[in-house]
Amino acid sequence: RYSVKEIISSMMYALQDNNQTAIALSNKFGEERILTEVSKIPFNSARKFSAVSFEGQGTYCFGAPEFVLTNSEYNKISNKVNEFANQGLRVLILAHSNSYIDKNTPPENFSPIAYILICDNIRTDAIETIKWFRENDVAIKVISGDNPITVSQVSKRVGIENADKYISLEGLSDQEVYEVANKYTVFGRVSPDQKAILVKSLKDSGHITAMTGDGVNDILALKEADCAISVAEGSDAARNVAHLVLLDNNFNSMPKVVYEGRRVINNVQCSASLFLMKTFFTMIMATISLFLPYMHTYPFVASQMNPLEFFIIGIPAFFLSLQPNDSRVEGNFISYIIKKSLPSAILMIIGVMFVEIIKNILSISNNEIFTTMQVYIILGIGLINLFFVCRPFNKFKIILFLTSSFVVLTLIILCIFNVISFINNFFVYAPMLPLKSHWNHLVITFGIIIINIPLSIMIQNLFNKLKIKNKK
Repeated sequence: RYSVKEIISSMMYALQDNNQTAIALSNKFGEERILTEVSKIPFNSARKFSAVSFEGQGTYCFGAPEFVLTNSEYNKISNKVNEFANQGLRVLILAHSNSYIDKNTPPENFSPIAYILICDNIRTDAIETIKWFRENDVAIKVISGDNPITVSQVSKRVGIENADKYISLEGLSDQEVYEVANKYTVFGRVSPDQKAILVKSLKDSGHITAMTGDGVNDILALKEADCAISVAEGSDAARNVAHLVLLDNNFNSMPKVVYEGRRVINNVQCSASLFLMKTFFTMIMATISLFLPYMHTYPFVASQMNPLEFFIIGIPAFFLSLQPNDSRVEGNFISYIIKKSLPSAILMIIGVMFVEIIKNILSISNNEIFTTMQVYIILGIGLINLFFVCRPFNKFKIILFLTSSFVVLTLIILCIFNVISFINNFFVYAPMLPLKSHWNHLVITFGIIIINIPLSIMIQNLFNKLKIKNKK
């Protein structure tokens, strides 16, 4: 008596769902009150169907065929459903029963009326995004409430690797879902709870997980993931639990987000290694000063570290933090900065202690000259570390390193020859003496700095071979 268009239009009017499937059906069939609603069961991810009872017409239902029909009825059309699914089409079934919804419980004797086929339009930028993640060794898992065959075919079209490895999670226990998470790429007929279990299993396997979702049924998985990503058009609940919301509703922005994250992490690592170099040196030097009998006090005052802090640490670190850097983040943060900073701190300690040993062997009481030598050694080793931090070089880093080297060397020369006493007094404190008449001390100082160049390479290589554990 009523056409499929009139039935679905009446159902959409009664249900007022706002999910993507409902929007597609409303656009196709419209929303009109042709039939009078008696009771309804809205769609949710667990039951995977909607049902509406109409006055004098019984109950109409549409949704996933396996969930709408009894096993015997579904077996009659399963071959046809699989045929459509293998074409990458989402298959919904419209079914009817003469019975009515009783206390939110649908009838069990539905008979199929019509297939509803939905084709997912794949955006061209989605293919590029998937390709970018594949090239960057990111494993993509597809989790959907739809037929796994359909999802697999769509996944193949966008270029997802191993898209033919699919499974339906319908009827699986939580433990079984947990065990198959790493064995398959495409998961179909997934409930909201199962999504969270899949994410947890991947995390427990040692993976860093990112979950994208825009609906209420994705909330549990979003909360479980290391990084939760939603879109501006998603549900309020999904946006509230997401770590990142894409305001342009375009997942093609994800590579840009990753680039920005890489830039921040890589540049902070470089900057932190410069700052930590001085921190390690100060800590170790202070400890040595406490226990060595011939070192009654810490050998430096704060202002003597000004050239190191200004021209080797502070200013270069600022400009390095602004550099574009899309290099992949490797290793872990703590081990990286320790490997980059501790070798230079150790060499600074060795250079300073070598000068202290010479001073005590010769029993020379003129501390100012030896302190001057130690400050220059620290500056020289600091420049060597800056060289390693700036690698790999580009035009900007070459200019930055040469500028820092020029300023530091010019400052040292001005202090050595006492060209401008104000510079000497301001940066290296009053006790620092010009070394223009102490050529033997200059030779020792620059000899130590030059020797530290191959030593730095050797120690850096040694530290790079060490595996420093960084517990999450």
